[in-house]
Amino acid sequence: TPLNAITTADRRDKEVVIRLADVHKSFGNLRVLSGVEVGLRAGETTVVIGASGAGKSVILKHIVGLLRPDRGAVYFHEHRIDRLRARELDRLRVRFGFLFQLGALFDSLTVAENIAFPVIEHTRRSPAEVADIVAEKLRMVGLDGLQSKRPAQLSGGQRKRVALARAIALGPEVMLYDEPTTGLDPVRADLINELILKLNRELGVTGIVVTHDMASARKVGHRIIMLEEGRFIFDGTPDELLASKDDRVQRFVEGRATAEDLESLKSRV
Repeated sequence: TPLNAITTADRRDKEVVIRLADVHKSFGNLRVLSGVEVGLRAGETTVVIGASGAGKSVILKHIVGLLRPDRGAVYFHEHRIDRLRARELDRLRVRFGFLFQLGALFDSLTVAENIAFPVIEHTRRSPAEVADIVAEKLRMVGLDGLQSKRPAQLSGGQRKRVALARAIALGPEVMLYDEPTTGLDPVRADLINELILKLNRELGVTGIVVTHDMASARKVGHRIIMLEEGRFIFDGTPDELLASKDDRVQRFVEGRATAEDLESLKSRV
């Protein structure tokens, strides 16, 4: 049994932290979400997979209130996210950490200043306390000592780890990871995977990971859900994903194009 496996009995005992209830979202004539239903449980890392443009990142944006559903509801504990005012959302968002796909570090700031930014913005910690928090978070991601560097002086993997240190600076209850291994070689990608596991293990963080990286999905996910045509078509463990008989799931896991895709490619050449 994998170390990150969660049994059915465990799931029954875990509190649902985030719930999307019949969520619909369109952009103009483009329908992206068509009645999404899911409950995300405390202490689990849930991986969301699906084709590009399927709406995975749109789900993350609904969870933190950056988007509101056309129909349906989004809950965080007892709070209905989609009905909160801007000030109420700001207070709630400090309980979330967000690792953006490209890191989104401030190039003009040092590593220490990047990580300190949310702490200074949202707390009244002294400069000494802020420096201690920065050092602690950098130690967690294996980069203590790089406080004075700027993002341009770091490798892609180091920038991603600094961004992760910033995302956990306020001790979030929930971590959202948007394509955390994109642009990294397999070794550095696996380092990010290990950090995701470490945060879940040591801090008890509830994680939601959007990724196309199937090796990453199988390693970090207690649970994997697959989005297609605006709905979830699979929900299960990594082992259940590999054993799925659904051709849509199999094709995605194997990275196999359909006969129709191949035929359309031929016709364009």
